[in-house]
Amino acid sequence: MSVQSGNKMKGSEGIAVIDVIIIVSQLIAVFAFGIWVSQRSNRNTLTGYFLAGRKMSWWLVGLSLFVSNVGNATFLGIAGAASSRGFPVIAYEFSAVFCLLMLGNLFMPVYLASGVFTMPQYIQRRYGGNRLSIFLAITMLIAGVTANLCGEMYAGIILIQQTLGWPLYVSLCAILLMTAIYTMSGGLTAVVYTDALQSVIIIIGSLILTVIAFVHIGVTEFPTLYMEAIPNETRSIENNSCGVPQESDWHIFHPADDPQYPWPGVGFGIILLSSYYWCTNQVIVQRSLASKNLNHAKGGSILASYLKILPILIMVYPGMISRALFPDEVACQSPETCLAACGNPKGCADIAYPKLLVALMPTGLKGLMLAAMLAALVSTMTSIFNSLSTLFTMDIWTKMRSSPSDIELLVVGRVTTAVVAVVAVLWLPIIQSYGAGELFFYIQSIASYLYPPVFAIFIVGILWERATEKGAFAALVSGVLLGAARFTSDFFFDSPGCGQVDTRPGITKKLPFLHFALLLFGICLFVIILVSLLTEPMPKEKLVRLTWWTRNVPRTKDRPTMLNQNTSEKESTAETVQTEVREPSPRGKLILKYLCCITERFDVSAEDPESNEDDQSQKKEVSKVKEWILNINIVVCFIFGVVVYILFG
Repeated sequence: MSVQSGNKMKGSEGIAVIDVIIIVSQLIAVFAFGIWVSQRSNRNTLTGYFLAGRKMSWWLVGLSLFVSNVGNATFLGIAGAASSRGFPVIAYEFSAVFCLLMLGNLFMPVYLASGVFTMPQYIQRRYGGNRLSIFLAITMLIAGVTANLCGEMYAGIILIQQTLGWPLYVSLCAILLMTAIYTMSGGLTAVVYTDALQSVIIIIGSLILTVIAFVHIGVTEFPTLYMEAIPNETRSIENNSCGVPQESDWHIFHPADDPQYPWPGVGFGIILLSSYYWCTNQVIVQRSLASKNLNHAKGGSILASYLKILPILIMVYPGMISRALFPDEVACQSPETCLAACGNPKGCADIAYPKLLVALMPTGLKGLMLAAMLAALVSTMTSIFNSLSTLFTMDIWTKMRSSPSDIELLVVGRVTTAVVAVVAVLWLPIIQSYGAGELFFYIQSIASYLYPPVFAIFIVGILWERATEKGAFAALVSGVLLGAARFTSDFFFDSPGCGQVDTRPGITKKLPFLHFALLLFGICLFVIILVSLLTEPMPKEKLVRLTWWTRNVPRTKDRPTMLNQNTSEKESTAETVQTEVREPSPRGKLILKYLCCITERFDVSAEDPESNEDDQSQKKEVSKVKEWILNINIVVCFIFGVVVYILFG
């Protein structure tokens, strides 16, 4: 098959009636299954709604970790990045192998020992006071809305527009309606179980598309066709290198001056961003916090590590094949051509995966795969909504209200879902106009500007007992301000198109975002260490079960809570969840509770993980996952990560 014949290939045969039936049927089935599961769980408790009752087995945790990461933003983003630059983008997935092992073996022992719902809650218990945890919660909310939630929404709109042909606002309303209802009614239990169900469909469906794509293009012809996939507008201009594939596209590591994938940034910067995402990101860690015990949390991390080999098969190769088949659309260069091809003058790389799906998948399988991707969209957005509502409810609202009832906190958590959805919709135009017009590039840029300061205070807090609240707060504030300044510079000084003069400031032009992430992390480490050494250290007795070195120290009931000395009794009370039963609400509140699926007989027996820790310790469960099996798999996973870097490096 030649490039010319590929260019003449029809882009889509449309969606048949049977495909629509399959899509609707599967979405209804997944939705019904999630609601049924949530009804069987104790979703009217804070632990049940936010942490699935802490009853998830290792295989459920592992599948949920994988599919929560592999949403539409990841599918379309990685496939789009691969269509334009080839293999380097897979470093983001391969790095997760090591970061997931770090989550299970370094971070989760401390998180579970501290007994927390959220990441800011851990920071508050570790460092004390309210200001650091509140500022951290706000930072995580901003990152979650602008990067995770908006990225998924944008990817879902592209998928629906390219496959079903629905208008923008119809697509957006459909996505929000399905996700919001599902999130508010189900809680984390529904998310985790449907994640497991959908992960099987996603993996099988995407592997089928990969096989069909390779059969269509030819395995042996694929490298040649990719290298020859040059848009006609580039061919028509002599000495024009815009949109021309390079030999380096087949390797992960590029020269240090590469604007997107410099080898120092790929080797260390991506590991840094992945460490935040997998080890301190509320959306991800919340799945591991829902596990039965530490062994199940470790087992889930190991399973997810093994599954990280799949993205190169189900995302990278399909993205490159799509570029080989449709270079004029996927690899368009001029704003006029791109606007006609996908409606985005900045570029059309993000349509690579849905275009390949609609063009090659046969009727029936096309509907199955679209249903799987839409289900993944709902699942991932549900995960994000659930985590963001947990952040706001447990780390901000409880500081604003001195003694909120459990019912009030659940109502606030569900209302937060609607609020962040509105904010995300208003932010969507920023994504399309940012940078080079690639979704994955936008997401990773945001990550580089917000994640390093957050990860710095976590890793230092866990490993260095001398770290103080003043040091962590100074590092977080200075890091976020520097990141915000860099994002502002990127937004107002747009990256040049092919053949255009680069007029950006030197620090933006000569410092790729991955290198900036490393620099920002180093600055934050310096600040937290310096300020901590200049301030009074935390008393040893206040760090029990809050660091790696004190995680196994038995907790006593009279252990001091990590609060500032000036914290009032009112603020201290707000730190924990009230467990007393309140009087019935007025009629208006009863209606609100009904709409939010909260029963009048509310179970408040076990809401605070720390308050009933002694009871839980008396009911130790014999883990079904043996320690020696876990240790062997940890070694195998680490070797596996090293091997894939060597093979594709």
